[in-house]
Amino acid sequence: MVEPIGKLRAAPAAARRDPWLLLAAAVAIVFGLATIRAGGQVLFGVPDAVADAGNYVPFVLWFNFVAGFFYVLAGIGFWLRRRWGFLLAAAIAAATVAVFAAFGIHVALGGAWEPRTLVAMTLRSVVWIALALLAARRIPR
Repeated sequence: MVEPIGKLRAAPAAARRDPWLLLAAAVAIVFGLATIRAGGQVLFGVPDAVADAGNYVPFVLWFNFVAGFFYVLAGIGFWLRRRWGFLLAAAIAAATVAVFAAFGIHVALGGAWEPRTLVAMTLRSVVWIALALLAARRIPR
């Protein structure tokens, strides 16, 4: 049976009990909310956050801020054990790696940057690749 577009139905209770998917959902949602908060504070001019950010790279900051909303959505997809949660996680992983590569080009061309951006983008890439792989194995097709 084809489901109407936009209609969400809950997964059976037993399916939601997969502890790995619940953990992945929690990680994605908490990571997303933290990303939205941290990026939003810099983007919207909270003085202490802007001062602490140093030589941030605007396109990386904007990407991470917007991606934070998709992190939360992917977490919901994991929680509901939906295939689109996996597809979104895979897209987030690919986009993060692409932005990381663009950041590398920015650095290679002599652009200003903060070392913690390198650490943060490495962490984001590893986390989303791992979450996408986990979802690929745990969410039914």
